[in-house]
Amino acid sequence: MAAGRILNNSSSFGKEGAIVKISHMARYMPAILVVALVAAQTTRPRARDLGLAPGVYSPGPLNAITDVAGVRVGHVTLIEGDDVRTGVTAIVPADGNLFQNKLPGAVFVGNAFGKLAGSTQVEELGTIETPIVLTNTLSIGAAMEGVIAYTLAQPGNERVTSVNALVGENNDSGLNDIRGMHVKRENILEAIRNAKGGAVVEGSVGAGTGTRCFGWKGGIGTSSRVADTRTGGYTVGVLVQTNFGGHLTMGGIPVGRELGRAAAAAGGDGSCMIVVATDAPLTAKDLKRLAARAVFGLARTGSSYSNGSGDFAIAFSTAASMRVKQTGSRPAAYEALGGDAVSPLFDMALEATEEAVYNSLLQATTVRSKFGTAEAIPIDRLREILTRK
Repeated sequence: MAAGRILNNSSSFGKEGAIVKISHMARYMPAILVVALVAAQTTRPRARDLGLAPGVYSPGPLNAITDVAGVRVGHVTLIEGDDVRTGVTAIVPADGNLFQNKLPGAVFVGNAFGKLAGSTQVEELGTIETPIVLTNTLSIGAAMEGVIAYTLAQPGNERVTSVNALVGENNDSGLNDIRGMHVKRENILEAIRNAKGGAVVEGSVGAGTGTRCFGWKGGIGTSSRVADTRTGGYTVGVLVQTNFGGHLTMGGIPVGRELGRAAAAAGGDGSCMIVVATDAPLTAKDLKRLAARAVFGLARTGSSYSNGSGDFAIAFSTAASMRVKQTGSRPAAYEALGGDAVSPLFDMALEATEEAVYNSLLQATTVRSKFGTAEAIPIDRLREILTRK
């Protein structure tokens, strides 16, 4: 395989929405090994393959954020030489021109040691007007440039002069040359333009390429929950970018301790970005409450929410009745859930977040660079612990 070739997972590995860029691999490892590393993600189990099925609500058909109709996900993974291990993950909330047809949205901050660009306007106005992009800490600027460029180029936005790009991050400097700022505007545009529905590639991919979680390799994970018809039949989908520490717990079992990774070894600092999508008609106020439950859901996995951990959740609704209408000075009508009808969605967000974190760990493959190694959590040992308990 020639260095620098672009691999599209929809043809190479049977999953859509992922682009892998590999270049100059001869300096560190043969490119074919990197391809094998990425391909191996398709053979690693997800949580339910190990009997981990948090909560009482059923997952959607894909058990992914893309179970919420219209939501698309795209990755660009950058693997170069012995030092670049990073990437981009784009979540496109809905089809069409988001700037002209905004979605209700909200942000909840569990611990603000992080850089969630665009969050202040979301907090103030309760709307999301661009794709949501996740990347590494020092690539926030490039990501904002890419999101803004994408938005300005949309038909109908020819006179737009202000765009609120929504960009989150994790610090992947433990595996990546973060100071090199290798993520470029073109990578952001590529991730957005290649975003697709369907199965979501998880693990050491996109914005999760260089992250760690509980002392193991972390990455991208996703899950969903669907309510029964008695509670509206709504869907909640969650996607996480995991890079945090604490006492790893799976299904209530202290597997981190059993695997010899106590909190001191696992590290408490790091971050977790959570994106929550729902088709339920929620106001920005209730979306903030939904986002809070997603952050609370990290506690079920053993998160320590440490001083150096940036724990953020972004939530949005795709419900047509809640799209923000451009009516000038005239009032607009909306139909939203309220009161006790929101409570089942809170449960669903808790459950889906917990499972998404598990999937990020289970699907992640070992990643090495000159900065260190993050090993994939050992499936055989984990399976034995879960069975024994």
